[in-house]
Amino acid sequence: MSHRARQVRTLTAITLVLPIALTLAACSSSDSPGASGDVITIALEAPLTGGQASNGQDILRGAQLAVDEANAAGGVLGKQIVLIQADDKADAATGLTAAQGVVDGPAVAVIGPYNSSVGLKNLPVYISGQVVPVHMTSSDDTTGEGVTVQPKNSQISPVEVAYIEGLKATKVAMLVDPSTYTQGMADRLSKSLTRDGLTVTSAPITEGKKDYIAEVTAALAGDPDVVYVSTYFPEGALIAKALADARAKGSTAKCFMGLGNQDPAFIDGAGIPDSQGCVFSGVPTPDEFPTAAAYITAYTAKYSLPPGVWGVFAYDSVLVLLNAMKAANSTEYQPVLDALLHKTVDFPGATGPVTIDPATGNRPNVPVKILSVKTVTSGVFTVTQ
Repeated sequence: MSHRARQVRTLTAITLVLPIALTLAACSSSDSPGASGDVITIALEAPLTGGQASNGQDILRGAQLAVDEANAAGGVLGKQIVLIQADDKADAATGLTAAQGVVDGPAVAVIGPYNSSVGLKNLPVYISGQVVPVHMTSSDDTTGEGVTVQPKNSQISPVEVAYIEGLKATKVAMLVDPSTYTQGMADRLSKSLTRDGLTVTSAPITEGKKDYIAEVTAALAGDPDVVYVSTYFPEGALIAKALADARAKGSTAKCFMGLGNQDPAFIDGAGIPDSQGCVFSGVPTPDEFPTAAAYITAYTAKYSLPPGVWGVFAYDSVLVLLNAMKAANSTEYQPVLDALLHKTVDFPGATGPVTIDPATGNRPNVPVKILSVKTVTSGVFTVTQ
């Protein structure tokens, strides 16, 4: 079914969170697809199950909190908002199926996907299906495919380069997941460091192994000053443990984790002491955003959990989307996308003021920092520099 054909779809029951498979349809006329009767439907696509589910569930909770707050304040354009879920399991093929399900359903917009390898495949599906994407991917290869409030790898890489060169390092060993985002980050860093005279070696990391002792041992054989780990957190946590074991045996190589490892589940997997043996490139956690106090209070009260890293960006993604709908006085694809691009200027988000560059759809003022793990009791990421 095409997006335009959804003008005759509506929900037979209103629930604030519905799986895609349970979204129901009935024949009814509507002024706008996905804005049937008193309802505006938006989708949330993320890895809700699988190895990166802790990220995905935090993203879902952040988005749902924004929806609930908007509905409590009267909704948007006189309508309540329904959030439906699309689980891509951080897998590109699954993400294609999930995106097609969203396009064939009632949603006018989608928050997500999170993984760049997924977004490269399915963001074109959303765009051709006229579903506005407010994506959470960080690969520059997804620039121009909707908008994002998160950092792109061209914004992250200079921070990583400056940190490593500030250490006066001469040799860097990289352990790299060949996924789109993680490989792209490693390639950018390697190019910059090599240009500046550093020696860089790289070895691939296969997802899902029980340990990475052999890979770490091989990386350390060249006596690097820094081991840069461009993976996601399930693998990164195991690499951190192997690097900690090597330090206990005399290794002096510093552990530097790429942004894909920034998640509380990393600390759970590696343990706080071994996590503290690494620094991370990433974004401030909610407790380090002065503008996120209300978000933290509401999130903790609603879910009885401390907020994770990425849910606050999903929260802001929903808010800028709803603001664009208000500005456009519409839920139609082009007016909403135009408003996102041209009318998102210093929007007061939980992650600070949000501006979207109309030429790229990216956020030029996104914060990127070098992080560490706070203390042996809190296990929270904190800004180092």
